[in-house]
Amino acid sequence: MNLAQLLQRQALLAPDRPAILHGTTLHATHGQWAARAAALAARLRAAGLAPGERLLLFMRNHPRYLELLWGAWWAGLAVVPVNAKLHPSEVAWIVADSGARWGFVTSDVAPGAIAGLQRQVDTEGAEADALLGPLAAGEGAAPTPHDAGPDDLAWLFYTSGTTGRPKGVMITQRNLLTMGLAYFVDVDAVGAGDAIVYGAPMSHGCGLYAIPHLMAGARHVVPASGGVDPAELFALGRALGPLSTFAAPTIVKRLVDHAEAAGLSPQDCAASFKTIVYGGAPMYLADIRRALRVMGPRFVQIYGQGETPMCATALARAVIADTAHPRHAERLASVGIAQTPVHVRVADEQGRDCASGETGEVLVRGDSVMAGYWRNPEATAAAVRDGWLWTGDMGSLDEDGFLTLKDRSKDLVISGGSNIYPREVEEVLLTAPGVAEVAVVGAPDAEWGEVVVAFVVLQPGAAADERALDAHCLAHIARFKRPKRYRFVEALPKNHYGKVLKTALRAQVTPGAGG
Repeated sequence: MNLAQLLQRQALLAPDRPAILHGTTLHATHGQWAARAAALAARLRAAGLAPGERLLLFMRNHPRYLELLWGAWWAGLAVVPVNAKLHPSEVAWIVADSGARWGFVTSDVAPGAIAGLQRQVDTEGAEADALLGPLAAGEGAAPTPHDAGPDDLAWLFYTSGTTGRPKGVMITQRNLLTMGLAYFVDVDAVGAGDAIVYGAPMSHGCGLYAIPHLMAGARHVVPASGGVDPAELFALGRALGPLSTFAAPTIVKRLVDHAEAAGLSPQDCAASFKTIVYGGAPMYLADIRRALRVMGPRFVQIYGQGETPMCATALARAVIADTAHPRHAERLASVGIAQTPVHVRVADEQGRDCASGETGEVLVRGDSVMAGYWRNPEATAAAVRDGWLWTGDMGSLDEDGFLTLKDRSKDLVISGGSNIYPREVEEVLLTAPGVAEVAVVGAPDAEWGEVVVAFVVLQPGAAADERALDAHCLAHIARFKRPKRYRFVEALPKNHYGKVLKTALRAQVTPGAGG
């Protein structure tokens, strides 16, 4: 099964049905989308890209993202979706590691050449127009989708690693098909009259939700701004009919803030939004309660990872809205129950099941779990054992199967839905003039979920200069990874083995933790 067959099917069923919109303007029908994807596939094959090769997408949200994604799958290629906020040097590393020879970019994200790419195509330029344009007589007939197997690589997603280098998560055709089908059972019903809007990055979970919406023949809306402008999103919903979307909690907060400031009632919000699926970062109990009060019962929570994309647990709309339940507060603070295609358990370090209410590591098994890490068998063996994905997240299951996340066994910081590993930031700061030692932790933040805080020990005689450290970070890593706060200290707390005690540092930046 090739995911491109989903598009081919819709093009045969309803070729003239609107499919992709840029703002309120029609960009493509299902028939046009399929024709452009097939034409691109033909030209990628003619250029020598063989099935199984990787195609890089380094773009802001754009209506052509969907055409390129399905065109790559039509040709049997695997897509490497890259966070548009990454630094060019970080993208070059991904190019080298993935072996991608071609890349499609938008010039605002990649104004210069990306090192390592043999061919870099501006998505908004004449070359892209030609690649996606109708096939000429001499080019032959449009190809059928490549006969992909269920275990063929479809999505090579680079997630930050504890070593400071990202790991390529190998997501197969089967993984994505499982995720897409689970959406209808565990997240939301979708019909041909529905629409999904892409405000959050299409390179991440929001873009993957194109799959179930294509299955249903729904519309796909890319805001003219290419991002999250609450006023724009509310207006799009009123113009096109209520929208569905995926949003990190920080985006949910912005939508709620706008609705409240504009004096919108829950009924007004219902005219703009059908379903808001949230996840990717902690949602504070007070925030979801406020969201329900302001916008009404249109929220669903999902929990997943890059290694089991969008598919581990779900907290259904009905559960979130069931305020009369005696354990409503506890359920609202949870991430829900296991999605239909997976088994979720909580285990101790030896892999033994934890008792109800006992905290352990969250394990997931099922057809959504990755094939492994790209060219990294050691990391794969550590993460997937006997078919179980060890998520690194700590949590507990109650007697009804609701999972509540407690903490992370890794030092991952999730800020605004983006993953940040402290060691990567630490390694950059340690190369800054005057820095002797550094330790980075996450601090709770009402808007972003968490923000990065750097504890810095200076070399003798060096002066504290936050601006200089900020500039140094911006020269080496993506803007969103840089610390939001710096604390200059005489020494870092350490144990007898010389290891920095990050628990003690977190206590200093966590209200009520006794620091």
